[in-house]
Amino acid sequence: MIIINCTQGSPEWHQARAGVVTASMFAEVRKRVGGLTDQQATYVEAIRAGMSDADARVVAGYKTAPRASAISKALAGEPVGDFSDAAKSYAFRLAVERISGQPLDEADQFQTYSMRRGQELEPAARAAHEFLFDIAVEPCGFVMTPDRKFGASADGLIDADGGSEYKCLIDPTRIRDVILSGDISEFKDQVQGCLWLTGRAWWHFCLYVPALASIGRELTVFNVQRDDDYIDAMVEDLLAFDALVCEYETALRAKEVSAIREAA
Repeated sequence: MIIINCTQGSPEWHQARAGVVTASMFAEVRKRVGGLTDQQATYVEAIRAGMSDADARVVAGYKTAPRASAISKALAGEPVGDFSDAAKSYAFRLAVERISGQPLDEADQFQTYSMRRGQELEPAARAAHEFLFDIAVEPCGFVMTPDRKFGASADGLIDADGGSEYKCLIDPTRIRDVILSGDISEFKDQVQGCLWLTGRAWWHFCLYVPALASIGRELTVFNVQRDDDYIDAMVEDLLAFDALVCEYETALRAKEVSAIREAA
């Protein structure tokens, strides 16, 4: 991996991220619209598991053999569904940034209150984490694949095999889901993405809520192990998304594209 030692939110950090598919967006770019329904997915998975067509239909609840083209594509190993509009817009932005080598515009450096709050509280979260586990966490700015196409803002590296992610959420629903339900699925792609990019074996996902300090619950930590099967599937999806970015970049660079287009 390539490590850019910079402060998150700084001009250097924004520059490093230009044209890079970042881990915070991995979940978004993997989404598909117009994909398989739950029933279709059940049928496809049953067939892939080695079931006969008749048994797969029973499991999925089909009375007759399904004929949807999406099922045929899925069984043939072809991608099903399309990227969301948000993912397409993100891909186009990355294509522009890869051409210019710069963040698209100054608006890209805009920070919401939640983002500023997270950056301000991160040192305290890291200190609480180090104290609780008696460890040293090395701050890390931005890590990238050697081709500089995929990257992540790794909040910390621990020893030779670990790392850390600090979240300072303020939405009570999200805080409840993490602390009381133990649900961090929202952040799975980001954390596994960090594990992929850094080559590490485990990652501490840390939720820091200073409002709960009076009862000793300001820090909630989950030990996440590297899941290579999940990472392999994720990387396959990310490469498909990168192909879209490259497609946009090629279209923008095409000599036959006129600078002035006729209105439709």
